[in-house]
Amino acid sequence: MSSERSAIILAAGLGTRMKSSKPKVLHELLGRSLVGHVLRATKTVATDRRIVVVGAAADQVRTHLAEHAPGVETVYQAEQLGTGHAVRIALEALPELAGTVVVACGDAPLLRADTLDRLVESHEKAGQAATVLTAVVDDPTGFGRIVRDEAGNVLRNVEHRDADETERAVREINSSIYAFDAAVLREQLAKITTANDQGEEYLTDVLELAREAGHAVGAVVVDDPTEVLGCNDRAQLAGLRRILRDRINTELMRSGVTLEDPETTWIDATAQVGADVLIRPGCQLKGATAVDEGAEIGPDTTLTDTIVGSDAVVIRSHADQATVGESATVGPFSYLRPGAKLGEDAKVGAYVEVKKSEIGPGAKVPHLSYVGDATVGAKANVSAGVIVANYDGVAKHHTVIGEGSFVGSDSVLIAPVDIADGAYVAAGSAINADVAPGELAIARGRQANKPGWVAANRPGTVTDGAAGRAEDERRPAGE
Repeated sequence: MSSERSAIILAAGLGTRMKSSKPKVLHELLGRSLVGHVLRATKTVATDRRIVVVGAAADQVRTHLAEHAPGVETVYQAEQLGTGHAVRIALEALPELAGTVVVACGDAPLLRADTLDRLVESHEKAGQAATVLTAVVDDPTGFGRIVRDEAGNVLRNVEHRDADETERAVREINSSIYAFDAAVLREQLAKITTANDQGEEYLTDVLELAREAGHAVGAVVVDDPTEVLGCNDRAQLAGLRRILRDRINTELMRSGVTLEDPETTWIDATAQVGADVLIRPGCQLKGATAVDEGAEIGPDTTLTDTIVGSDAVVIRSHADQATVGESATVGPFSYLRPGAKLGEDAKVGAYVEVKKSEIGPGAKVPHLSYVGDATVGAKANVSAGVIVANYDGVAKHHTVIGEGSFVGSDSVLIAPVDIADGAYVAAGSAINADVAPGELAIARGRQANKPGWVAANRPGTVTDGAAGRAEDERRPAGE
């Protein structure tokens, strides 16, 4: 027997009940598409080849696979005439395929790699021609039933619509996940008919045909029945999302992560979280986000493809493709846009937006500021209300705020401009020229006070009354 191991993933259906122009297998579930989750589960067991059968919206699926699963092959099924037909098309396109072939559906995202390993190990150790992964469930309605003999041997699978009353009472269901000997699979697929309620080629018929031909057929019962759940509509997708959320969160908590409210914490399967991280309620960690040990995230924080260093704190903020350095602080209510990089001990405070800018170690942008296309040196201070005016209506320009420099409140830095190390910018300035080291830049009009202006121009107003009372209080007694 060949030692090759391959996998065929069935992903040709559009999934009409999703009511979407996007094929069902491309709908996302915590960081990966449905088919992406299945491919990840098959990665270790299918050591030789992985083939995805595509059909509806094939170009979309191929494009997705090329981006997210390079090396995976595709086979086109022009007409969707059943699971048996799909596998037969794949085998006809790949006549050299041998050894063990795992077959799985592209909409079973909760399947674990360990479960497939156990399925294949059992299949090969027992020398079986076909081994089906099954689950025992409380409500088997709609699923194919596994029919066994008195000794427990697998006889056949019966689809729910074709089952009689006795067969429908069986609680062991077919997961539609199998391990086959490739040669036997080819042989028995050629015998499949469409004599069933749907008029399709059922892959499940291979089990009975192989047994009748004298081949050994077995089953492996999955430990966690949720692993074999599929997805037909968006309500079921939401249910799978909750199950996967709970699985991810439980694994993280057992690895040393504190989640104050797991039910409101959504962490993608692609994210990484270190030990002793504290995640408060209402947080989402998406994509390739990685949070190092001892950091504190939330509450109410969303991180997308963002790196957070050890002991950093991010409170009630959003970050997208950003980097938060070790022991840095962000928020509350701040937005780190793509390319934002905070150095060690840097601070981005309340209502601050940072875009494509580097905030150096120990530098501070405490509140109510916008920093775009800029480099802020170590221990610089960017005070409240500062705007880096990086866009002139045509192009973006770069600004440098030097090490140890100080930019006063409510200033505008009109890029490109260079505030040198150790320079000062007076509050309320509009700076459009470079400032040398140690200089103070003042760019604002002189203040002019006009005595009696309110009385002359706003008589009878609340302001006029307040001014009159204040003037009376200032007059020396007896005047």
